[in-house]
Amino acid sequence: MGSPSPGYRPRIVDSELSELTDQLPAVAIEGAKAVGKTATASRRAVTSFRFDDLAQRSVAEADLDRVIRSTPPVLIDEWQHLPAIWDKVRRAVDAGARPGSFLLTGSNAPRDTGTHSGGGRIVGLRMRPLSLAERVGEPPTVSLRALLDGTRPAVGGTTAFRLEDYAEEILASGFPGIRALTGRARRSQLDGYLARVVDRDFAELGQQVRNPVALRRWMSAYAAASSTTATFERIRDASTGGHAEKPARSTVMPYRDVLERLFILEPVPAWRPTRNRIAELAEPPKHQLVDPALAARLLGATVDALIEGEAPGPFIPRDGTLVGALFESLVTLSLRVYTQASEARVGHLRTHRGHHEIDLIVERDDGRILAVEVKLNPNPTRDCVKHLTWLAREIGDDLLDAVIVTTGNEAYRRPDGIAVVPAALLGP
Repeated sequence: MGSPSPGYRPRIVDSELSELTDQLPAVAIEGAKAVGKTATASRRAVTSFRFDDLAQRSVAEADLDRVIRSTPPVLIDEWQHLPAIWDKVRRAVDAGARPGSFLLTGSNAPRDTGTHSGGGRIVGLRMRPLSLAERVGEPPTVSLRALLDGTRPAVGGTTAFRLEDYAEEILASGFPGIRALTGRARRSQLDGYLARVVDRDFAELGQQVRNPVALRRWMSAYAAASSTTATFERIRDASTGGHAEKPARSTVMPYRDVLERLFILEPVPAWRPTRNRIAELAEPPKHQLVDPALAARLLGATVDALIEGEAPGPFIPRDGTLVGALFESLVTLSLRVYTQASEARVGHLRTHRGHHEIDLIVERDDGRILAVEVKLNPNPTRDCVKHLTWLAREIGDDLLDAVIVTTGNEAYRRPDGIAVVPAALLGP
């Protein structure tokens, strides 16, 4: 039987889940391990089945219909361990299951899209680590939803958050069960999380890891490439430390594929405008891990190292510092949570020669966009807004608003209309 989790803090995704379960019979909550899927779903469930528990899985496998017949709402946790249950739920929906009957959670995206397709019967909902708005004690004063409505609302508010606080949040992680820890205990938990990915999760997806050390090095190189569009060849080369012998592409590409299926990698796709034509747009994704704490741990970064501008780990060329790259990762994670709540999507913009780059593009279904630059500088200069003003000239009224997310203390609008918003003050 499910029961509320003690000390549970409501998540932004809770409102999305309520909207779906009020009208839909089955919802699959998907995301990396430890993001809080089970805790969120358990609060709504009357009956729970944990398929990562071999005993429970064996009992259910012997009588799948018993799962379907159980008192709803039924939580089927880590359903991918018993894929046959997916079709059972789908058939139950076809047979007239009532709204909110089934909640499924999963920590990997099965490769068999025929099995995984709910055909509209089972609706997916992504859950990510905690955003800044879910971590910070003070309520956000600037709403992404309001910025997306095209009215260019007034922005305001102040925060005591400083660069050191953001560096600490990068390391603290958005995994609810990890961020409560400190010091060595937190580092050990993050190390254990990464070790499980290499030692167990790859095998569970049928991918044999012949050289775990090489995989860990590749993950560290990918972490070093956070917030860049570095080629996979460059990441591969960085992972070998300059050695002449490089792993074959056929070895490296499965790493990426499995890590994306595990929701560990979540690259930001290149924005492809649907309403405007902008010459020479590049298409490589911008690299991001699901949580910047994983990147920081893979690189051995500390708060002091980040603040002092050090860049431990493999070398990947980037514009700016590692703390700037990981601050952008933290903002990207948060913005994705807020954007999903507004039923929009996130991309990035870069022209082929890199003459123009905008860190994040939030696009509504109608193709109109919000442009977001992420800057460590608490007081943006004219140079910080040049790409935003270029984009405004290129697409005109299709630019709903332009924002610079900073480490500053105050939210305001510049004389040119661009909003300047501290990351801690931005929310859904």
